[in-house]
Amino acid sequence: MAATDPTPDLRPVYRTDLDGLRGVAIALVACFHIWFGKVSGGVDVFLTLSGYFFIGSLLRHAIASADPVASFRDTVNPWPRLSRLLRRLLPALITVLIGVAILTVTMLPQTRWVNVGREIIASALYYQNYYLAWNSQDYLAASSANSPLQHLWSMSMQGQFFVSAMLCGLVLAALLKLLGTVLRAFTRPAVIRAVFGVVVALVAAASFAHATIQQGINQPYNYYDTLARLWEPLVGGLLAIWMPRVRVPSSLRSLVTVGALALIVSCGWWLDGVAEYPGPMAWVPVGATLLIIVSGGGPGTQPSANRMLASRQGVWLGNLAYALYLIHWPLLIFYLSYVESDHASIVAGTCILAVSLGLAWLTKRYIEDPLRGGQRSPLTTRHWPGHPRIRYAAVLAVLLVLGAACVGTGVKLWERHMSTVAVDTTELDPHLYPGARAWADDVPVPALDPQPTPLAAEFDLAPTTADGVMADFADLDFHVGVYGDPTATRTLAVAGGSHAEMWVPALDIIGKRNGFKVTTYLKMGCPLTLEETPTRSDGTPYPECAQWVRTVLDELERVRPDAVFTNSTRPNPDGRADYVPPGYLEVFDELTAAGLPVVGVRDTPWPHRDDGQPITTPGCLAAGGDADSCGSNRAYSLAPHDPIADYARGNPLMFSIDLSDSVCDDTFCPAVVGNIVVYKDYDHLGATYVRSLSSALSQLLAQALPWTGPPFGPFD
Repeated sequence: MAATDPTPDLRPVYRTDLDGLRGVAIALVACFHIWFGKVSGGVDVFLTLSGYFFIGSLLRHAIASADPVASFRDTVNPWPRLSRLLRRLLPALITVLIGVAILTVTMLPQTRWVNVGREIIASALYYQNYYLAWNSQDYLAASSANSPLQHLWSMSMQGQFFVSAMLCGLVLAALLKLLGTVLRAFTRPAVIRAVFGVVVALVAAASFAHATIQQGINQPYNYYDTLARLWEPLVGGLLAIWMPRVRVPSSLRSLVTVGALALIVSCGWWLDGVAEYPGPMAWVPVGATLLIIVSGGGPGTQPSANRMLASRQGVWLGNLAYALYLIHWPLLIFYLSYVESDHASIVAGTCILAVSLGLAWLTKRYIEDPLRGGQRSPLTTRHWPGHPRIRYAAVLAVLLVLGAACVGTGVKLWERHMSTVAVDTTELDPHLYPGARAWADDVPVPALDPQPTPLAAEFDLAPTTADGVMADFADLDFHVGVYGDPTATRTLAVAGGSHAEMWVPALDIIGKRNGFKVTTYLKMGCPLTLEETPTRSDGTPYPECAQWVRTVLDELERVRPDAVFTNSTRPNPDGRADYVPPGYLEVFDELTAAGLPVVGVRDTPWPHRDDGQPITTPGCLAAGGDADSCGSNRAYSLAPHDPIADYARGNPLMFSIDLSDSVCDDTFCPAVVGNIVVYKDYDHLGATYVRSLSSALSQLLAQALPWTGPPFGPFD
């Protein structure tokens, strides 16, 4: 701080107890990630402490800048602070990103390389939180399918906060300095503090209101949103602004610290952080952090509880918090991927923690400290043969820059390669690649590599995707696609979400051959259901789906297609097998009461291992799996009989179609059937396999709706 600072009460006193609090926070984060599958309040502690230190620093800069001897250029120049910020944050981050890139290439299937590569770029450029929010990922318990960089959302959020707060703080300091040349009142520390306090309080209040409102609208996005999280570091900043005016009675200080620590340590068990943060319940870890800061500050000896936090072990762990946070999660994810499990045992988790601590110490000692300009590394200088003495830090910086450049270039080259991958299986020889025909029509299967390749399987999409006729999550309108025979007078309307959409490739073929039109009414993640509060697959409210379904049902009753094709079942959320949601039955009742025949197709199995772990078929195959090792037990996903059959027998306009026997045998659902990969992702059939189902679907459809034409054979 500048020597001209006229405010002794704002001079920061180094708080080793807050280093210890960081140690508690990182211990909670790591342990909850590894063993408990829940979100602790540790990240919220970090955010609050970050705001306390950073906003306080900006306030001190503004007060020092008000001194007439301070130059205006020094007041607004962001580089000194930005360079310190970059030296503090980037070395360890880049090191971890390089390590993740290497482990991804050596340990993860190629089907995951693009997404991890994009997250490496997002993390390096500090927008990982929004990348995850846009892709609707949940920050839930670790599993082998999680991203090894998912935890870096909080680093991105903090980086965004640091830069935006720094720029706003410098602009505010400059404005106050200019005003001070006109009115001397604006050079007084109390006035500057008051202005900073009002601005920070207004922004914090707006952020808190935004977080509270969005919690009931789109919580997965809200969880990662910087605008929703901003209030947490800002209330820490408010405490820094008014800390000189806040006191806790000495007799209560230790009790306050102990109570606040108890809240921080326990809140992960009795609060659902994924569903509650950063809404009002985030005040539990945030408020507890504020209480610890207040109770340990002020004149006199620190209370015993704060001195306990300031122990050598606590401070040591707190100083490793940043590196440990960066390292522990990738190690956990790569381990789980290696052992193909969703959980780490006590022994394995302890080993992961120990290795993470060791790597964090090495990272801080030999990477962070030398480049931060703090403690000198034992390797700070070194003699190189034939060269003068070269600084270790300079060599390290060059190596990190080169490593980052290589990783970034590799990511972009792989993305470019993947962008050229296309699936064109429309002309596959059905005698060589019979797919579902191998079972439905007892067609022989030659020994060939399956199609599409595991890398290309994710692009094996229904034509509706390329045609852009599926409404996205926010879209309340429908966009009608036309397939089959566009000139036909008979119409089969396909309505619902992606699990209805995946049947379009087969219906398109059947419609063309038998002379009927196929129209589509589709919306992402939105099956036809009349439940009052539909949810997305992650369990968050999806009010747009309810509105869209109502609009589509009204349109179907207006245009009156000859039949409506939609899903009749879905996986049971309370256990194994499948069931018919009550909201589906309400739709079937309404449509059939309006005289519209309904064809309900049973949903296909969602592959799982026996332990319940989901299987992403292309990734499993790319990792060296085969039809059996990447397949799943039929009984896990399917009830013994089609759950809609009884309802259909009692409703003459309801027809049930069950193609389970074309995806599974009596007990098992393999990943490859008839030389064709069955699934394009976790739960959707690939378009190539669906086209191979055309013969089987045609036979069942003709039994339900004779006007769809006579069924055709496997090679017609």
